Amino acid sequence: MLEPVVQEEATGCGIASVANILGKTYSEMKAVANAMGIHAPDKSLWSDTQYVRRMLSSAGVKTSADETPFESWEALPNLALLSIKHHQEEGKDYWHWVVFKRVGGQPFVLDSASYLPSNIRQDFDAMQPKWFIEVENA
Repeated sequence: MLEPVVQEEATGCGIASVANILGKTYSEMKAVANAMGIHAPDKSLWSDTQYVRRMLSSAGVKTSADETPFESWEALPNLALLSIKHHQEEGKDYWHWVVFKRVGGQPFVLDSASYLPSNIRQDFDAMQPKWFIEVENA
């Protein structure tokens, strides 16, 4: 069963997404992240991919070396970090991290945003991913 992690800080989507992949709670993952010098209020958490990669790598989970442009939901691997809600502030790209997961052939998005009615999403048309990072099954 999918038990989505909801971010406990406005900027905690990266930490929550990694928690969703690793099966940890938000507070467990936040403690790991903080020990690595990664803190949710740091804006680079949602403008740089190295932080989520480092958190996953520290747990022994491999990620693709590059970001792959999003083409279609069907073309996604079974587990991926997706960037949605792309926008720019002061010329810098920002996004919201979510996790794409296929369970028994069924596609889902685990979105940690606290304002959503459900953190398990299948409203694929409403999300507009720009690219993804493939995650080897954790």
